[in-house]
Amino acid sequence: MRNWVSTFGAGVAGAALLASGALAQDDSAADASFDEAFPAMVSEPMVQGDLAPPGPMVQEWSTDNAASLITVLEGIAAEGLDPADYNLGELRMAVLAGPSEELNALASKNFVWLVEDFRDGRTPAEARVQWFVVDPDRDRFRTGDLLSEALESGDVAGVLAKLHPTHGDYARLREELAATPESEASKRKLIRANMDRWRWLARDLGTQYLMTNVPEYQLRLTVGDRIISTYRTIVGKPGRTATPQLAETVSGVVFNPTWTVPQSIVQGEGLGERVLGNPAWARRNGYTATRSSSGWITVVQQPGPGNSLGRMKLEMPNPHAIFFHDTPSRGLFGNTNRALSHGCIRTERALELAITMAILGRGATRDEAVAIATSGEYTKVPITKEMPAYITYFTMATDIEGELRTFNDIYDRDAPVLASFDKPRVQNRSGESDDEVIVIENNPLAGS
Repeated sequence: MRNWVSTFGAGVAGAALLASGALAQDDSAADASFDEAFPAMVSEPMVQGDLAPPGPMVQEWSTDNAASLITVLEGIAAEGLDPADYNLGELRMAVLAGPSEELNALASKNFVWLVEDFRDGRTPAEARVQWFVVDPDRDRFRTGDLLSEALESGDVAGVLAKLHPTHGDYARLREELAATPESEASKRKLIRANMDRWRWLARDLGTQYLMTNVPEYQLRLTVGDRIISTYRTIVGKPGRTATPQLAETVSGVVFNPTWTVPQSIVQGEGLGERVLGNPAWARRNGYTATRSSSGWITVVQQPGPGNSLGRMKLEMPNPHAIFFHDTPSRGLFGNTNRALSHGCIRTERALELAITMAILGRGATRDEAVAIATSGEYTKVPITKEMPAYITYFTMATDIEGELRTFNDIYDRDAPVLASFDKPRVQNRSGESDDEVIVIENNPLAGS
């Protein structure tokens, strides 16, 4: 074990080195708020936070700028969107008529729609089942400010293009869409759905992050825009224990964790009475129990090789109680179907991942991380350098071998997304999910 950790430590040391690596308003119709100009046609300017007010939502368009916008709309199918969602015919007629308040309102409206669809995704929130990622791009790229920038610079297409996701998978899917004939309608729709899923995330994921694609059963660690490690995963069973989609931040690495056993097991399966009634068995399995004056029994499994969380867990505070952890049932990583857990994500080679995270997060040196990992003692190492963790759901994506492929839709989450593409573009879209937040009562024994 010591030799393995020593050899691995040299590798993560290299990983750690890599890681260190508005238009003025006037008295014209352009001053009107967007809702005043066309109240029922766009989403409300919500999720702008406490930032300064954005640029006006209706601004003055030259015919040249409007012609550039028409060119973008005519080519929008290449981005997996539908030109029929926009007012191309009306916009062409308004351009032919020359500058006018009608052109200002119509072009502004279509520009705003493009911003929303490029930045936020076309799929309405109700079709994004258990997708709880909060996309920061609404605050980073505010619609009115982008409109001002496009019209001042004259680069309408360039301003809109900078909203596209920067991850290489988006470009791969776009290429695949271009190569797929119209006759393969179902494949084209699946490509479009997964292109849109990239828009539901932040445009730029950062230079150092964890990302797991649930249907692929794989976790990637990316540093400096390069995947440095991949790990097989076990994810939640379909149903109420399905793993939700999140974008959270890893706050710490817990080596040799304890496991507080859920009451569904303590009481429902009688574990509490068994631990109290059979101290020798409890000791062999690492359980300790306490009974309060009211009779309430709490059971904690202590650190050790048989601990149900294994040798580590990554703390990632979130209302769903989802986190990454090890497992003593490592043989399950050989299964083809690994949707077996109660929602949390089990990772193979978890100790390797934990040591790497401690080093990259600058919570420990290589030697410190190795010593902590092999001590057998509960130790929490804080992550001081931000480390986002993205739990995603793509049914067409690049696999760990670099090949674009499809994955089983294990939670049946494609159907509502695909159906939304057959419906008119939804106005007044919310940026937040109204799905039920299912707090996972983590049972790492499930599926063992």
